[in-house]
Amino acid sequence: MNIALIAHDSKKKLMQNLCIAYRGILNKHTLYATNTTGRLVEEASGLPVRKFLAGHLGGEQQIGTQIENNQIDLVIFLRDPTTRKSHEPDVNNIFTLCDIHNIPLATNLASAELMIKALERGDLDWRELYKH
Repeated sequence: MNIALIAHDSKKKLMQNLCIAYRGILNKHTLYATNTTGRLVEEASGLPVRKFLAGHLGGEQQIGTQIENNQIDLVIFLRDPTTRKSHEPDVNNIFTLCDIHNIPLATNLASAELMIKALERGDLDWRELYKH
C-alpha cells in the first residue's frame, strides 16, 4: 500500500514517534511524504520515504495529484487545527480529495493508530481491488 505522511510543524515530532512505534508495520508499505516530514521520519525511524516538495512549496498539491490518480491508499495528516496556515486551501484540498476518491484519512494520533492497526490486519486490502 502507498501511504502519504503529512504533518504540520507542531506535529512533526509526533509523526516521527508514530513511525518509530509502528515501524514494523510501515516498513511493509511504500511511504510518501512532504519533504521536511519525510526527511525527519527517515532520520528518526530508518524507514525509506519517497519525498515530494515541502508542503508550503507544493508538496501537498503533489500528494493531491497522487490521490486524484488513485496512487495513494491511505493518508496520515497530523494537523494542527489551532494555527491557521498560509497554505490552508491546499490542506482542505487534501481532505476533499480523500473524500471524493474514497481514500482513508487520519488527521490525529488516535485515528492514525487505528488506521495503521487496520492496515496490519488487512482491513484496507480492499484498496488493491479498488485500484484496478
